[in-house]
Amino acid sequence: MKEALNRIREEAIQAIAAADSENTIEELRVRYLGKKGELTAILKQMGSLSPEERPVLGQLANDVRKELDAKITEKTAVIKQMAQDLRFKAEAIDVTLPGNRPKIGARHPLEKVLDDVKEIFLGMGFDVAEGPEVEYDHYCFEMLNMPKHHPARDTQDTFYINENVLLRTQTSSVQIRTMLNQKPPIRIISPGRVYRVDTVDATHSPIFHQIEGLVVDKGITMADLKGTLEEFIHKLYGKEIGVRFRPHHFPYTEPSAEMDMECFKCHGKGCSLCKNEGYIELLGCGMVRPEVLEGCGIDSSVYSGFAFGVGADRITMMRYGINDLRVLFENDMRFLEQL
Repeated sequence: MKEALNRIREEAIQAIAAADSENTIEELRVRYLGKKGELTAILKQMGSLSPEERPVLGQLANDVRKELDAKITEKTAVIKQMAQDLRFKAEAIDVTLPGNRPKIGARHPLEKVLDDVKEIFLGMGFDVAEGPEVEYDHYCFEMLNMPKHHPARDTQDTFYINENVLLRTQTSSVQIRTMLNQKPPIRIISPGRVYRVDTVDATHSPIFHQIEGLVVDKGITMADLKGTLEEFIHKLYGKEIGVRFRPHHFPYTEPSAEMDMECFKCHGKGCSLCKNEGYIELLGCGMVRPEVLEGCGIDSSVYSGFAFGVGADRITMMRYGINDLRVLFENDMRFLEQL
């Protein structure tokens, strides 16, 4: 048995010294020191020894176990250090090289203009109201004095989901919902996405953005409407920009008007941008019809109001001198980085 223990010791020491991976070391530990290992098998034969041999060979077996265990621990540490050194060498970074500067994003030009418009109207005492983009026909048309088969609906080119549900063509439905749920005085703007069946080109898109406004209170007149919108344009484009109002027709306002702003390129002289008119059509507006107020439970003999709607995409294009609506939605970084 003594010879067997010495043989196991020599073989194990040589095998441990030649090991080159943690897996190999673990296999050697199991082979020699495991529950079914060679050294364990020798120890199981201790019962067959004489009383005189047992303590001597037992001590030798323990010494062999301790030595092999120490060798395995030492070799494992060496292998781990070698692996770490190799990994550090492979992952070495030259800290003298210049770094890669991360790209920092910015707000989309449309979002910038929307935020500016919100700030202007918040400064004038308005609140920002929101509503669903998937809307009922009742709120989007009927309560705005446009019942079924009204000719004004033909100009909307609506996306219908079913007979009574649609993608809103205007954020005027938010005005209706506000009047139904809130008593005057009311001062709101309702910015958001709207949808109309349209072919995509330089000036049209099936998805675009509107900012509509509503004021309802005692004694509201056309003068309040004009003053509010002139203040809005002057804050957005500068006090030197002139505005004008032209009579128009909308089913839900009377009197109604289109508001034009002076061309910021030619300042009223006429150019290709304004089609030689000197002014650019900007928004529609008017005094809310009594029928609309009454339909929302507001006494039109006590209260009056005005409403307006402007295309957020249009005023963004005018602010940045953009002549093609599509660049606002194509996410071309070559364009966006210029702004």
